[in-house]
Amino acid sequence: MRFWGWGRDGHPSVLPEHALGFLADRLGSLGRRRAPVELEQVQLPPSRLAGADGQVLSEVVGPDGLAVDHRTRVLHCGGKGYPDLVRLRSGHPDYAPDAVLFPGDAAAVGRLLRCSAERDLAVVPFGGGTSVVGGLRPEPGSHRGVISLDLRRLDAIGRPDRESRLIRVGGGVRVAALEQCLASGGLTLGHFPQSYEYVTVGGCAATRSAGQASSGYGRFDDMVVGLRFASPDGELDLAATPASAAGPDLRELVLGSEGALGVITEVTLGIRPAPPARRYEGVFFETFAAGCEALRALAELDGRPDVLRLSDESETEQSIALSASHGIRDALGQGYLRLRGVGGGCLAIIGFDGGEAGVRARRARSVSVLRRLGAVVIGQSPGRSWLQSRFSGPYLRDDLLDRGVMVETLETAATWSELLGLRRAVADAISSALQARGTPGLVMCHVSHVYRTGASLYFTFLARQQDGDELTQWRAVKSAASAAIVGHRATITHHHAVGRDHRPYLAGEIGRTGVGVLRALKRELDPGAVMNPGVLVPLPGEDQPAEPS
Repeated sequence: MRFWGWGRDGHPSVLPEHALGFLADRLGSLGRRRAPVELEQVQLPPSRLAGADGQVLSEVVGPDGLAVDHRTRVLHCGGKGYPDLVRLRSGHPDYAPDAVLFPGDAAAVGRLLRCSAERDLAVVPFGGGTSVVGGLRPEPGSHRGVISLDLRRLDAIGRPDRESRLIRVGGGVRVAALEQCLASGGLTLGHFPQSYEYVTVGGCAATRSAGQASSGYGRFDDMVVGLRFASPDGELDLAATPASAAGPDLRELVLGSEGALGVITEVTLGIRPAPPARRYEGVFFETFAAGCEALRALAELDGRPDVLRLSDESETEQSIALSASHGIRDALGQGYLRLRGVGGGCLAIIGFDGGEAGVRARRARSVSVLRRLGAVVIGQSPGRSWLQSRFSGPYLRDDLLDRGVMVETLETAATWSELLGLRRAVADAISSALQARGTPGLVMCHVSHVYRTGASLYFTFLARQQDGDELTQWRAVKSAASAAIVGHRATITHHHAVGRDHRPYLAGEIGRTGVGVLRALKRELDPGAVMNPGVLVPLPGEDQPAEPS
């Protein structure tokens, strides 16, 4: 990927010209373009990896498995969170790895972790580089140096076990590559996060990723049946079994561990036949509350939609304004005509995968429920438009950053009874924090994942950047939103993970005893505390929510 954003060089802009007037009306003058610096202009400190350290590590990975060149170090300076991009675009990352290592197999990973602990070097596991919560920032902590452990060579894809519907996959395999491999045999994993193009299997497991079709296919952690995990103190090899009563499930200790305890080197995943039919379409609601009530009813259905996504009024308006496709605008125009007299409105996308007959039957049941609850079904054009553009959000963020627009997302989840109150509180907190900085913004929200007991909320906010003070502006808004989430006893993260950005709030969710359990796990698996310092596990004395660092 580009060091300063998403995708590769030469990727066309996804921000249509007609959207600039819409943004200027709501955010104020966008000003001149702010191109990122060239890669050669990024300022890095000299590598602290002494000759002896490099020699020992090279003996494990081979002569071509260790890199200290400028380009490779820059590309491993962090993930794709807003603070990471602000720093990299200006050419001033706070941290850089002293070296990047490319182990070739699980055994080499284990040896590297032991060597790093012995030599007091911090280790940051690196998969697709897509973390948006500070999970890949190469901070050395109290250690002598820090290495980035790039897992791209752990790329083996086993032969599918069609009878058991399982497949073994290396932790460094990209989800898109796995899906392509499975598709050639008429199979699918069904995991499609927005980071789909670049995210790895190990990264999805380490962060408990949730794909856009999770209502039907489940979250990534639901798909994990077995795994291998290397830590500085040893390896866990947890075989794929359909169920077990042999004590607490150790897989659950590894899933979501974010590289703070060790490295997921291999995963055994549940797979299924690829769906021969697919139908995605748009549904229109008069209000967000009405849409949530309808989604709650759909969540109770057997055979509910695989995709359930509801945008609030602000996001619906913004989707129409920023859409490069006339399909969604034309279809929504028809919906507005049919709802003449209704101010505003909310767009939902519902999607069904499966056999032809099954898709028809499931859709009929869902549409019956939706119409009974006042929804207007507006056809497949919005569904097709969403499918075509569902991975474009990060590219749009790059275009907006070029225009001096702050773009950030955050997500949470709560029970149905708490959902609307949580949405108001978080949206108000974001709006107030932006207003206080003198940069009033756009605050949007959508429901992206639905469960029988509740749903997730995904917020996006845009505002003019405070030139030269971008990170202070971000901290103020992030802190206000996080405090509102904690105050409503909602989860601090539904699928982005904890990382560094959410770590200070974790104790507010799991309590002091929960923090103690995480620290005990880290002491057992990572006694030298070299694994991803500052990620997930609260620091000593950090038992209460505080502002993000």
